[in-house]
Amino acid sequence: MTEIEIGGAKRARPAYALDDIAIVPSRRTRDPEAVSVAWRIDAYSFETPVLAAPMDSVVSPATAIEIGRLGGLGVLDLDGLWTRYDDPESLLAEIAGLDPDRVTPRLQEIYSAAIRPDLIASRIAEIRAGGVTVAAALSPMRTAQFAKAVVDAGVDIFVIRGTTVSAEHVSPPESAREPLNLKQFIYELDVPVIVGGCATHQAALHLMRTGAAGVLVGFGGGAAHTTRDVLGVRVPMASAIADVAAARRDYMDESGGRYVHVIADGGVGRSGDLPKAIACGADAVMVGSPLARAVEAPGHGSHWGIEATHPELPRGERVQLGTVGSLAEIMHGPSRTADGTMNLVGALRRAMATTGYSDLKEFQRVEVVLTPTR
Repeated sequence: MTEIEIGGAKRARPAYALDDIAIVPSRRTRDPEAVSVAWRIDAYSFETPVLAAPMDSVVSPATAIEIGRLGGLGVLDLDGLWTRYDDPESLLAEIAGLDPDRVTPRLQEIYSAAIRPDLIASRIAEIRAGGVTVAAALSPMRTAQFAKAVVDAGVDIFVIRGTTVSAEHVSPPESAREPLNLKQFIYELDVPVIVGGCATHQAALHLMRTGAAGVLVGFGGGAAHTTRDVLGVRVPMASAIADVAAARRDYMDESGGRYVHVIADGGVGRSGDLPKAIACGADAVMVGSPLARAVEAPGHGSHWGIEATHPELPRGERVQLGTVGSLAEIMHGPSRTADGTMNLVGALRRAMATTGYSDLKEFQRVEVVLTPTR
């Protein structure tokens, strides 16, 4: 891609967000009922390519079960309140009602409580009792410490999720914490691992070489994330997904055919973003804010991620989204609005039907155009 000169000492390549692209209709159309949006990773099959982000405002044990019943995959945040408190319901309601100037210090205080292995086990058991696939997430810094408790509790899919995760993390010699050796960790684990985020071809290729079943593209958080403001770090999602999809292709050639799933994490705020993410090469999407608008969501219409709770450098905020309908309506409709906040899966199915594609893998080949002015 042609680079642009920023100044005498720096050049940069252009990159595009999902808002900057649009899907092009083809010569063929289909009935929406003739379209499959099924997705499979490792031994686990899902009726929809939608994962609920591991955020306390989105996923509780109860909503993880409901999302599973609706054909998606709810990922519980094991760094969150559900593994720090026996009953976090009152704290979730308190966070939703905090004055804006009190949010960050109060989040830092609430999330300073220790993570308890017994609660990890009980939350995973609760989701398993609901009869759905059990997925749970830890940050890279806590993965080695709590991995045994997670696997022993019976998790089906292990997610390692951070703002950005690399296969070559370096710590100073005096550091008390040994950096996580992802390749060795994944090799020794008996369950499939999804890891991320990443946003470049090279970083994704290194993560794929660790043996991960899937990689998360983006920095997570989406609507509640302030990483761009705090750290100056951001890669627009359309370009990030396409670059990581290219890494998947190159890794398949390198590995003799091993397929690693690409999961867009962040930037999917409206129903139209979901088909655009798939069109750029994603196999599935991880969403937060759309599901945080559900009446069942534990955030009570508010939305925040674990990044907002960092004791030294918070990189997120609580945002007020309100509620628009039930989880079932947000995922499968019917929609009562025309703003893309409801019937996410129906929108994906109709976009595929409008362009004539019958399944997700085919739809990754759809033509897109740049629409910078939207």
